[in-house]
Amino acid sequence: MHLFTTIFLSFVAASVLVGLWLSQRQISHIRSHYTRVPAAFAGKIALEDHQRAANYSCAKLRVGRISLAWETLLLLLWTVGGGINLIDQWWSGYEFGALISGIAVIFSVLLMSSILNLPFSLYHTFVIEERFGFNQTSWQTWLQDLIKSALLVTALGIPLLAAILGLMNQSGANWWLYAWLVWMSFSLVMIWACPAFIAPLFNKFSPLQDAALRTRIENLLQRCGFQSQGVFVVDGSRRSSHGNAYFTGFGRNKRIVFFDTLLESLSEDEVEAVLAHELGHFKRNHIKKSLLLSSVMSLAAFAILAWLMSSAWFYHSLGVDAASTHAALLLFMMIMPVFVYFVSPLFSALSRKHEFEADEFAHFNSNYKALISALVSLYRDNASTLTPDPIHSMFYDSHPPATIRINHLETIAADGSSA
Repeated sequence: MHLFTTIFLSFVAASVLVGLWLSQRQISHIRSHYTRVPAAFAGKIALEDHQRAANYSCAKLRVGRISLAWETLLLLLWTVGGGINLIDQWWSGYEFGALISGIAVIFSVLLMSSILNLPFSLYHTFVIEERFGFNQTSWQTWLQDLIKSALLVTALGIPLLAAILGLMNQSGANWWLYAWLVWMSFSLVMIWACPAFIAPLFNKFSPLQDAALRTRIENLLQRCGFQSQGVFVVDGSRRSSHGNAYFTGFGRNKRIVFFDTLLESLSEDEVEAVLAHELGHFKRNHIKKSLLLSSVMSLAAFAILAWLMSSAWFYHSLGVDAASTHAALLLFMMIMPVFVYFVSPLFSALSRKHEFEADEFAHFNSNYKALISALVSLYRDNASTLTPDPIHSMFYDSHPPATIRINHLETIAADGSSA
């Protein structure tokens, strides 16, 4: 067995064991608080809602463990099991040329992987979400979304993949730098184009009609120095009763988007506070910082790929007989999450830090009590657990736990009043 095969399998085993351990910790921690609403939410969230959130979280975690085992099995079959090698040999028999064969191999593997994972998507939508009253998606809508997504990935992915593989094949030792520039250009174009051209393919976006609320929002935007293309309401209720709000795009294509379900469940004060939080991400430059971090990480990834691509052991230790640019790219895409998994707490910590900063901004630019009441409503309506395991949360949660987040807001308010 190759040394790198041993290293790879060790990381796979470790990530699976840690993932299963964290999942069991989360279930146990949630169950240990099942019979009692946390003190911070007493009188705000009913025991019935608290237990519904616990059951919902545990149901997703149990399915997640099965999904983890299945995805790990597929990863091993594709790599050390020789799956990619078989697909590569099959396409090479047609003698289409390096570029077309490379695209065909990568798309074949990704398509087959997506199909093999479809049962979990179906179960999540039509069993778990249905059981807990969230699913509003019809089979027709689900199928239409699937077809649209496949066509979109094909239309956008083939030119991008062709450009990157072409650079890998023909641009010499510095191909990874040129490929990174292509990738970053593509990413920026997608951020710009998504709100105006891609998202409307899946949802209907309508200008906010409530005149009083629109006036409050426009005043908030003016106070915060935020200019956008408009305030829109998305028909999220077509698929789910979950609520959310966000802003998307950049430059003149920035949009503020509210789910229709969120507007139905929150007061005007609460909507303004939620938007102030989202604006906090913008004013604290979280989007730019995340984009900068992503660009640095992708540059490092391309540089590492360039080193691995020239090493015969990289292919042989992962079940591929013949070295090629497309095999290197596909193998790297498949194994990278295994190694990155163990630094995920760092990214989660950064995300939670940004959430705290956005909450602070919302406190100083809106009614913090309205933000707290909005958070309580969102936790209740989305059936988010109020009692996550601290270690599980450290690994996976992009937002601070409910109690910590609300305590942070109240501490800021107390410090402000004492000053």
